[in-house]
Amino acid sequence: MANDKKSSAKETANKPAKESRHVVIYGYTKEELRSLMKHFESQLPDFVKISIDTDNLVTRITLTGVDSGVELLRFRMNKYHQNLKDLFSEEIVTTSDKSVSQVLGDLLAERELTVSCAESCTGGNIAHKITENPGSSAYFLGSVVSYSNDVKAAVLDVSRNDLGRYGAVSRQVVEQMARGVSALMHSDCAMATSGIAGPDGGSKFKPVGTVWMAAGYGGKFVTELKQFKGDRKSVIESATNHVMVMLIKLLRNNYVEQEEINDD
Repeated sequence: MANDKKSSAKETANKPAKESRHVVIYGYTKEELRSLMKHFESQLPDFVKISIDTDNLVTRITLTGVDSGVELLRFRMNKYHQNLKDLFSEEIVTTSDKSVSQVLGDLLAERELTVSCAESCTGGNIAHKITENPGSSAYFLGSVVSYSNDVKAAVLDVSRNDLGRYGAVSRQVVEQMARGVSALMHSDCAMATSGIAGPDGGSKFKPVGTVWMAAGYGGKFVTELKQFKGDRKSVIESATNHVMVMLIKLLRNNYVEQEEINDD
């Protein structure tokens, strides 16, 4: 028995150490990342492996190092992790192995804030992503899936004149949706989406993939227009990720206003 314990202890001592580091970034396609990551990947030693998983503009990068020298491995992994963070300093969502909705939920919970959503083209997907996380009832109040203009006007108090003049997919309407749901549910924060997920419904000036999004916190509401690529599911997932990242940046006080866009 004693010999067995000694043998087990010896095997544990000789077992290589394993260290992992994570970075989750937002905003890049797979093609864009290939060129950006090429030099970084070439600098990694053989004992460090990298995995890159991009899905609807959210990319999870994981570095995994295996070596016998624990302290040296930890030191070198921290170095490569820092290099990676420096490379994507403005695009980092988190340096933990978490989803975008988990990061948003953690921020809301830490600050004891609440959030509500007004969803058109995303059809409740934002609410779905948020409520996948345990404990979300502490900060998530609800979502209005305002698919029709009548619901936008009657429930969210969106101006019928603006709906007629600018259309449902517009800056004016999506901002009013966010303000309306925040007022309706008395939430500290709000998100809203209105767009054309496809495959039909697009036009010359507002093609399929066109989505207006709004996020609000502390009385400040910001809006952005994006042209997402891919099929219907991809557009919905991309819009969901994007508006959550908008709110994350607002909460972190590092949101940068999108340049003025005239989509009239």
